[in-house]
Amino acid sequence: MTLRVLVVGGYGNFGSIICRYLIHRRGLHLVVSGRDPARLEAKVQALRAEGGQPCEGWCGDAMGEEWAPALKRLQIDWVIHTGGPFQGQSHAVARGCIEAGVNYCDLADCRQFVAGIAALDAQARAAGVVVLSGCSSVPTLSTAIIDEHRQRFSRIERIEHGISSSAKMPGLSTILGVLAYAGRPILQLKDGRPHPVIGWQGLTLRKLPRLGTRLVANVDVPDLDLFAARYGAHTLSFKAGAGLKVAGLANALLAQAVKLGLVRDPAPWATRLHRCGTWFEWLGDGLSAMYVDVHGLGQDGQPLSMRAQLTAANDHGPEIPSCAAVAVILKVLDGQPLLPGARACAGEVSLEQYLQAIDDPANLQMQVEFSR
Repeated sequence: MTLRVLVVGGYGNFGSIICRYLIHRRGLHLVVSGRDPARLEAKVQALRAEGGQPCEGWCGDAMGEEWAPALKRLQIDWVIHTGGPFQGQSHAVARGCIEAGVNYCDLADCRQFVAGIAALDAQARAAGVVVLSGCSSVPTLSTAIIDEHRQRFSRIERIEHGISSSAKMPGLSTILGVLAYAGRPILQLKDGRPHPVIGWQGLTLRKLPRLGTRLVANVDVPDLDLFAARYGAHTLSFKAGAGLKVAGLANALLAQAVKLGLVRDPAPWATRLHRCGTWFEWLGDGLSAMYVDVHGLGQDGQPLSMRAQLTAANDHGPEIPSCAAVAVILKVLDGQPLLPGARACAGEVSLEQYLQAIDDPANLQMQVEFSR
């Protein structure tokens, strides 16, 4: 039986990567969705030229009234929603999928969006469909890395993790999303209590193997809600930054301007920073990484720390958040069932399944070290 998968925003930055992976998967019929007919047609023709699996397009608004009827008419089995930014976005796409009896996953890394998906749980269960939010580096990959080595710990007390991207700029929607909370409070966790920090401030120099010293700052992610309950951690923090330190400084300055009330809406400035960032891409080294530091007690009751890092070379960093959804689809194609209901995509795919979905050992390196 052929699995019919529709990718919302399939000609965008992450959508294009996902389509490139899925077009060659046997047993899959790909449907590319978007609102620009010219871009959509160009993407469908390009995918067909690759000579993979069947591919077609659907031009329309995934948040409009025609969405659920189109899913039924096209006989879609799974939807992958890549149409960010997810900050401030409703769950209309997921609701339409539930109405049509279609399984759904998205690439959201917005804390409120991912947490809010649970409100659809009863509806998803009643419809017998899977609704997964946060099929991205956070929380899917970060959870997979910790779960892989969870048995080494009798207790986890502190988790500090983050992402340092390469200098290559992501899509504009990604920049708009991550700078939406610049200069605004973010709740982390410190010693079991909510700990407010300011988005894109708290600059820290982080030394990363192969990458050298990178500048990272406070970022809001779903993990800051999920990890306390999932692992019992009392202290949680997440930081992120770009490959060039000047980009981190620019983000911090924007955050300070928002904090002081000098800038009300960071969106126009995010657009300018995105444009400027493309001018300096050539200065980067092409390396990006996710790091995860876990501190607690080992099974012997003695202090134990884990330092894990997944490094991507040659500007292959965007493959990492994109392929969480690919891993979910491959799991389905492999006949491994997923439970109905709406939830964050934490623990749905293993680290092995995630890395197999990317299938790029020449440009990916996973390092894990333990220390007392």
